[in-house]
Amino acid sequence: TGSCFLSRCVLEFLYSSSKRTDLARCGNGLKSISRTQIGCLYKKPFVESFEETPLWVAVLTYMGYGILTIFGYLRDFLRHWNIEKCHVARERDEQKDFVPLYQDFENFYTRNLYMRIRDNWNRPICSVPGAKVDLVERVTRDYNWTFEHTGKVVKDIINMGSYNYLGFAENTGACADAALEVTKMYGAGVGSTRCEMGNLDIHEEMEQLVARFLGVESAMAFGMGFATNSMNIPALMGKGCLILSDELNHTSLVLGARLSGSTIRVFKHNNMQSLEKLLRDAIVHGQPRTHRPWKKILIVVEGIYSMEGSIVRLPEVIALKKRYKAYLYLDEAHSIGALGPNGRGVVDYFGLDSKDVDIMMGTFTKSFGAAGGYIGGKKELIDYLRRHSHSAMYATSMSPPVAQQIITSMKIIMGEDGTTLGADRLRQLSQNTTYFRRSLHEMGFIIYGNEDSPVVPLMLYMPAKIGAFGREMLKRNIGTVVVGFPATPIIESRARFCVSAAHTREMLDTVSRLIPFLTFSLH
Repeated sequence: TGSCFLSRCVLEFLYSSSKRTDLARCGNGLKSISRTQIGCLYKKPFVESFEETPLWVAVLTYMGYGILTIFGYLRDFLRHWNIEKCHVARERDEQKDFVPLYQDFENFYTRNLYMRIRDNWNRPICSVPGAKVDLVERVTRDYNWTFEHTGKVVKDIINMGSYNYLGFAENTGACADAALEVTKMYGAGVGSTRCEMGNLDIHEEMEQLVARFLGVESAMAFGMGFATNSMNIPALMGKGCLILSDELNHTSLVLGARLSGSTIRVFKHNNMQSLEKLLRDAIVHGQPRTHRPWKKILIVVEGIYSMEGSIVRLPEVIALKKRYKAYLYLDEAHSIGALGPNGRGVVDYFGLDSKDVDIMMGTFTKSFGAAGGYIGGKKELIDYLRRHSHSAMYATSMSPPVAQQIITSMKIIMGEDGTTLGADRLRQLSQNTTYFRRSLHEMGFIIYGNEDSPVVPLMLYMPAKIGAFGREMLKRNIGTVVVGFPATPIIESRARFCVSAAHTREMLDTVSRLIPFLTFSLH
């Protein structure tokens, strides 16, 4: 409700004022391990930056949300008396004595704030989501409640929003050719689950390749990345188990943890002291009321956090996991293919042994330009999931051309295609990431995350800037993602750029040159 929204604003302000300040840090590490020992865990400097929101910006941001809330109440009053047209769903008068199906007032934020800037999302594209995209032009005549297509296409928009890290989202080249041949042989769909008539030889070839790529005993693929988390965590955890989850974990991980029925405790983002305290308390106190030992303790983290651009402090997490005999679930949706000298994710980035990670999860939707997800680990783990995972038992098998896209792109990354294309793309992504981040930093912008992360959040803060920045960038043929509350804290609205190996230096220069002009004009 509106009053709850204002209360949330106050709580967010109190939280942010006590939040960490500038964390260009190399060791917010383990409480019981010395700084020297922490340094030994890392083979190169680990630098991340999360600058605190300036006080005057925070105050103006809360004032902006406050004004929007007041006008939202006013507009709801006008809608109630039919002075202003109401576009939202509401109960009919003849249903007033029934149990309400739709709580109208609960969507206060959606009606009065989100709708004002809705044109920044769900934009229809009509091309391959590569370094540049073509966009279907649309207009609204009722302030974003509905849209109409004009029939025109806006061409050659620089794509800074897609997770096309290695540039494999393309309709020409080895991947596209191989997928086309497989489509001719197998067709586009399977029409059955893996455990019935949908287990193709191409699926088994892909899983063997994934296991070899990850350096694990066995791997299993699924047709949907989101379901890889949400449907497999419940198969691994249950009542009497404890899940320790990073506060910024993806929704799929949160949903999977909740569906499992396990006890969930959340630790501060990438904060090893917070994680160790939870682990110690779990060992000392056990389960609530009975104080019996937990059946299993599972630490759940991500490789790269897609809203923050931060990289998990994996060496320290593994050290804690070993010390307290817990299990580790690593979601490499954004890091696989995008990090490490060999593109093998955050484990490769830190030079660690994949055997130290009990459950390695990732998706094919980003660096591989395909769809679906995987879980890798010991053979016993994968065999268990094949029998107990809802995604394995009930979901339709992965489409054959998608499986072939994964196989071809992965072989290119591994260099098994006989070329250096994979190594060249990995190197280009790293160079583009460093170049773009350095350009924004030298201009004085506040950007979040790790210096090696291809996810680059640029802080906008104020709610009015969210819509204006996205629209003005699009007018200049640059497509980007803008993010605000509730996906981020209220005072941490941002634009999120995703760097790709397909981007040229000229494209990145074009974007970085326009950002100062736009942010200055929006003040």
